[in-house]
Amino acid sequence: MSMKSFKYRMYPNKEATAKLEWILERCRELYNAALTERKEAYRMAGKSINFFDQDKQMPEIKDKIRPEYKEIGSHVLRNVLMRVDRAYQAFFRRVKNGEKPGFPRFKGKNWYDSFTYPDISGWKFAPGEKKHAKLHLSKLGSINVKMHRPIEGKIKTCTIKREGDHWYVTFVCEIEADKLPVSYEDVGIDLGITHFAACSDGTFIDNPRHYRRAEKKLKKLQEALSRKKRGSHRRKKAVQRLARAHRKVRNQRRDFHHKESRKLVNKYQVIVFEDLAPANLSKRPKPKQDEDGKYLPNGAAAKGGLNKSILDTGWNTFTEMVKSKAANAGRTVLFVNPSYTSQACSGCGQIRKKELSERWHSCECGCELDRDTNAAINILRLGQKELLGRADLTQAIA
Repeated sequence: MSMKSFKYRMYPNKEATAKLEWILERCRELYNAALTERKEAYRMAGKSINFFDQDKQMPEIKDKIRPEYKEIGSHVLRNVLMRVDRAYQAFFRRVKNGEKPGFPRFKGKNWYDSFTYPDISGWKFAPGEKKHAKLHLSKLGSINVKMHRPIEGKIKTCTIKREGDHWYVTFVCEIEADKLPVSYEDVGIDLGITHFAACSDGTFIDNPRHYRRAEKKLKKLQEALSRKKRGSHRRKKAVQRLARAHRKVRNQRRDFHHKESRKLVNKYQVIVFEDLAPANLSKRPKPKQDEDGKYLPNGAAAKGGLNKSILDTGWNTFTEMVKSKAANAGRTVLFVNPSYTSQACSGCGQIRKKELSERWHSCECGCELDRDTNAAINILRLGQKELLGRADLTQAIA
């Protein structure tokens, strides 16, 4: 069994929209209050409060302090407290692993945009005919839902989310793994910018550059927003227009990732990527100074353009989609060390140093091919060596 999400657009009327906004605001208040209680308890008494301590207080809070919480499903409120608990658990995990801690933060008005029914109580979903359905929420009513694809498996949770001026419902379902027939083709993939991906079999996936294509429009919308008076009705409309444009770019990129990841998983049995860290690759260059303290050119402008293109590709999102689909289909995904994959010759193994601007690999052994294809072949071989090492280890244990 595996878990799969199904996301659908909701079309609430004005009354339902106002109620959804009201529930989100109450959930945000509870989240911030729970976080405040934890921080103050530790600061004043050195005491750590957990989820169960806060959950026990909810009946009394509903009766004496916040009676309006009775208009919200109790499981929704419990999920808010669970989110605070998960934020603390993630914080302690990062501290333990030596990562940047990132202490849990208070949620501003525009930074809390969803609430969840963690089980099957409090809501009812009734799929209809011709791509129409009804979502019945307790203490709220019925909302129209557009069914652009059929839902599968057993629904486990229901999440209502606001994205700009749109509303969506996401169902997390438990489904049976859909294993694909064994494929006898393996592939190494070099992710890049000139091409989104170069495969070891010589094929390429073109880079759609969704953000780059929308950049002029986004710039005009941002400039229009900056001219509006803060707090005005026109500024609110300008914010919505800008958010709508960014949402379109994000949806285009996500659609591209889904389609290309599905093609790879359907075709190949073993898929090998470089273990990249886009956050490190897109860091701005450090400033340079001479002996007098005067700043020198450091290529920041050119690096800024490169960073923008790297972030536009969304490599991490793509590889996570491939991993998810591969796990459900019975495929194998590996990540290998990216060191020298572009510099080593796939024909003889000799290191051939190349600048980033050199897009063709040429070696004395007679190997002539695209630089990215050469890297993809090296990536595939590293993955195959890793698989052989795992097989040898399994045999030794057996």
